[in-house]
Amino acid sequence: MKSKNLLLIIIVGAILLFGGCACSGYNSMVKLDENVKNKWNNVQSDYQRRADLIPNLVNTVKGAANFEQETLTRLVEARAKATSVQVDPSNLTPEKLAEFQQAQAGVSGALGRLLAVVENYPDLKANQNFRDLQAQLEGTENRIKVSRNDFNAAVQGYNSTVRTFPNNIFANMFGFNVKNGFTADPGSEKAPNVQF
Repeated sequence: MKSKNLLLIIIVGAILLFGGCACSGYNSMVKLDENVKNKWNNVQSDYQRRADLIPNLVNTVKGAANFEQETLTRLVEARAKATSVQVDPSNLTPEKLAEFQQAQAGVSGALGRLLAVVENYPDLKANQNFRDLQAQLEGTENRIKVSRNDFNAAVQGYNSTVRTFPNNIFANMFGFNVKNGFTADPGSEKAPNVQF
């Protein structure tokens, strides 16, 4: 009789221990998943800020006489494409992240071409509105970099938790999958060739 009670106590204790680990692991994974979603929303917010600044920049540049219309058209088209790509933070697939990054790279490239062409327009470079917008864009690009780094750090913390034992058992049981972060754009390992 005494051994039956001891066996029952051991079984109940093991169940409580397993249940406690499962609850604790599940709750920590939920918190980390929510943190990843929050960091992703910050990334999107910073990219949206950049997209919101572009129409003001385009209108300021349009005011400069004889400016290349093709450069502005490419920038507006790149912005439209970038704002149409939406990524659900609860479904961060590698394909959607790559699509998002490609669209944003198009905006970055178009902005770079615009700023390079502006060098030929001294009146535009002297325009205070243009300089203010250029400074805001530079600050926004820095915000985007910080947000992307924060997002990658959140993804790393989440992935570390869902891949370590015993959390990996509960992660598989509850559907917590490894997430992908931002990677460098293709070709970014090569330094740009600047010629004057």
